[in-house]
Parts: sequence; C-alpha cells; structure tokens
Amino acid sequence: MVLDNSRKEAIADAFGRAAARYDDHAEFQRQVGHELIEMLPESLKGLKVLDIGCGTGYFSALLAEKGASVTAADLSVEMLAQAEIRCGSRVESYQQADAEGLPFDDDSFDIVFSSLALQWCDDLSIPLKELQRVTKPRGKIYFSTLLDGSLYELKQSWAKIDTYQHVNDFLNEKNIKVALAQSEASVHHLDLRTIKVWYSSALQLMRDLKGIGATHVSGRSQGLIKKQTLLDVEGEYSRYRSESGLLPATYEVCLGAINL
Repeated sequence: MVLDNSRKEAIADAFGRAAARYDDHAEFQRQVGHELIEMLPESLKGLKVLDIGCGTGYFSALLAEKGASVTAADLSVEMLAQAEIRCGSRVESYQQADAEGLPFDDDSFDIVFSSLALQWCDDLSIPLKELQRVTKPRGKIYFSTLLDGSLYELKQSWAKIDTYQHVNDFLNEKNIKVALAQSEASVHHLDLRTIKVWYSSALQLMRDLKGIGATHVSGRSQGLIKKQTLLDVEGEYSRYRSESGLLPATYEVCLGAINL
C-alpha cells in the first residue's frame, strides 16, 4: 500500500518543523548511519550515489568525502535546505523525492544509501522496488530501518496511561524478508542489531523524538498532553532504570544490503 498524500504531507511537515534543530537530537541516527556506512567500500571515487532520506546531509557529506558524486534526496524541502547549508557544492544535486516514486531514470546510480528513512513507508516492498529500479546493474543498495520491539519501554509505559498510540509500529524480520522477496531482491544480506541509548529521563527521550521530527503516529491523540500525564509516564518508565540511574531506550535495527 502506497502512503496517501495526506499522510506523506504530515510526515514531511513533521520533519520540516524539526529540520533546524534535528542535529541536536540525532545521536542515535548518526550511530546507525555510521554502522551502515561501514558496509560500503572504502573508496567511492567515480561512483554516483543516491542518499535517499538524506535529512540534514550528514551522511551525504561523508559519502562525498569518500569520493562519490552524491545526489541528496528527501521528502522534506526544509531538510534539503539544511543539507545544502551543510554540504554546499560538495554534493552534486539536491532533490525533493518520495522513496515510493523516485524522480530518477532507471539505472541512474551505482549505489543507493538510505538510513532510517524506509520505516516511514507502509509497504516496504514499494520503495525497495524503486531503489532497485534506479540502481545500475551490478550496483548495490544499503539501507537501515527500525524493527518491531524498538522503543518498547516507552510503548509499555504509555500503555499504562491511556489507550492512544504514542509509538510507531515497525516491521519484524519476517516482514522485511517478505518485502525483499516481493521486490524481487534476489541477493541480499541482513544484519540485525540491538542498540540502547541511555537517558536521564523519559522526557529527555521524548524531546529527542520530537527534535528529530518522529512525531507522526497513527492513532495519536491530537490534543495537548497534560503535564501530569507526562509525569505519570515518567513514573512508569522509571521501572526500567538501571543501577547507574539511567533509563534505556532500546532500538531494534536492521542493516540491509542488496546486490543487483
């Protein structure tokens, strides 16, 4: 199922509002992206690379440093503006783009790189097909996405407070493999990892999620959240506090590579 335009606009708007402050809250996103970029060849000299879901261009810059001719693409024009501020002429071009319908010709890129963007698509097979379409024969696709179980501490804490959905649902490993099969990605490799990020409070975690624009959740209450409600969530989350006094935010991450 392709995302309807209203939901795409809501997602783009959420990330657009966060664009200017995104980097202040994106430690986890940088960690995952670095782990994904380690899967790429050391040198990308002479290769055309698409960074889809480029955000503020942090990894577009690293790809350019490796010698690639980089196209930075994102659903949010505000994110692209931040990417251009960061990368300037080091990046070949900047393009507003939807991963479910990329505005590029077939066989345009040697490598496609996408870190923590594809989980915003309801049917993963659709962007996977598109990424393969724009990748040259014998090219490669590297992607990361979140898996079921991510942020379970926050999800369970909210479940004690109300019946609204406050944390997005994510695919499990089987879902990923089905999407790969449906997209006809015949040669691929998946690396599943658990990453914990530590916080002093649940509120600090929620500020990071808001700060990166990860605020569009289907089924969320549209009203303002009362201070007492946040204190109640904090109390529930405290059950997960470690001996060092910190609270974990657990992420289940899938790093994937597709060979064409």
